[in-house]
Amino acid sequence: MSDIILARRAPITDEQLNELFTAAWPSHSGANVAQVHARSLTWISAWHEDDLVGYVNVATDGGVHAFILDTTVHPHHQRRGIGSMLLTEATDAARDGGAHWLHVDYEDHLDGFYRGCGFRPTKAGLIALQP
Repeated sequence: MSDIILARRAPITDEQLNELFTAAWPSHSGANVAQVHARSLTWISAWHEDDLVGYVNVATDGGVHAFILDTTVHPHHQRRGIGSMLLTEATDAARDGGAHWLHVDYEDHLDGFYRGCGFRPTKAGLIALQP
């Protein structure tokens, strides 16, 4: 996809990230990029010209585990392989950063997408802390 440029750790403003998240997740209420990236091993952004059209965050426990968070592609750019490109780059970046394991949580309807990107289902536990 020659019109999409991926970047590791590229500068992203609150306005750019929140615009992308709001387009993809109508109930989004705002994110502080500096707070999010302070806990990140890395992040990958996808750009079409000067527009942020995709994003994934790779958080870390500071050891061998990395975590995929906030995989997002702008609705006008979905179904073009951008999400897969983001996750391939995130996987490489996590490996380059010393992670041995890359985790992702996702809803059932995204199973085919994440399996297609190489993830396999595992058992996990979850406690809801907010209603």
